[in-house]
Amino acid sequence: MNQKKGFSRTEQGQGLVEFACVATVLLVLVVGLLDLGRALFTWMALRDAAQEGASYGSVFPTATEMIETRARDTSKRPVNLADVTLVDVQINLLGAACAGNGIEVIVTYPDFELTTPLLASILGKDSIPIRARVTDTILTPPCH
Repeated sequence: MNQKKGFSRTEQGQGLVEFACVATVLLVLVVGLLDLGRALFTWMALRDAAQEGASYGSVFPTATEMIETRARDTSKRPVNLADVTLVDVQINLLGAACAGNGIEVIVTYPDFELTTPLLASILGKDSIPIRARVTDTILTPPCH
C-alpha cells in the first residue's frame, strides 16, 4: 500500500467529519440570526406604529378611534397592522386627557412565527409575542 507521509489510514475521513459537525452548528446559528433579524424588523414596525399613534394622541388625546387608525395605517409589512385579528392596539391615558399628562400606545403582535425548529423546541412553542410601547406627553387641551 502506498501511504502519504505523515498520515495514517485512520485519518483519511477526519476532515469531512469535522466539516459536517461545524457546518451543522453554523447553519443553526445562521437560521437563528435570520429569526432574530425578522423579529427586530417586526418590532421596529410595531414601534413606529405605536409612535405614530402616540404622536397623534398627544394632540387629540380623546380621539381613541383615530389614534388606533393612525397606528394601524403605518405599515402593511412585515405584519399587516390593519388586520385586527393579528395585531392589538391598546391606548391608555396616564392621568386626565389634558396638557402635561401622558398617553401610552401599546401595539402587540402575539404570534410571531419562528422558522428555527431548534429555537422553537428550546422555547417550547412555535411563536413568540412581540410588543412595542410608546409613551408621549399630551400637548392639548390645557388642564383647568
